[in-house]
Amino acid sequence: MKLKKGDNVIVITGKDKGKKGKIVTVLVEKNRVIVEGVNMMKKHQRPRKSGEKGSKIDIAMPIHASNLMVVDPKTNLGTRIGKKKVNNKMVRVTKKSNQEI
Repeated sequence: MKLKKGDNVIVITGKDKGKKGKIVTVLVEKNRVIVEGVNMMKKHQRPRKSGEKGSKIDIAMPIHASNLMVVDPKTNLGTRIGKKKVNNKMVRVTKKSNQEI
């Protein structure tokens, strides 16, 4: 998987198309990622202590990695990712502006 924790991404398809966010968690075995502020669902939370009320909280659900693109730091648009060797070390670069991520 080319996406990593901490990458800035943009959603390219689905109900949240066009939204941008940072990757919080990567689920490699399921090919899904959790992005902050994207694919939000309501969760009903039961009261924990006596006298406390239950509530509804928003949590970010996983989204498939194919529905995301990394945001190019120079153009601020979605771009594909490539790899390049710099000083005997492989680094990820953007295809649009050839900048290191």
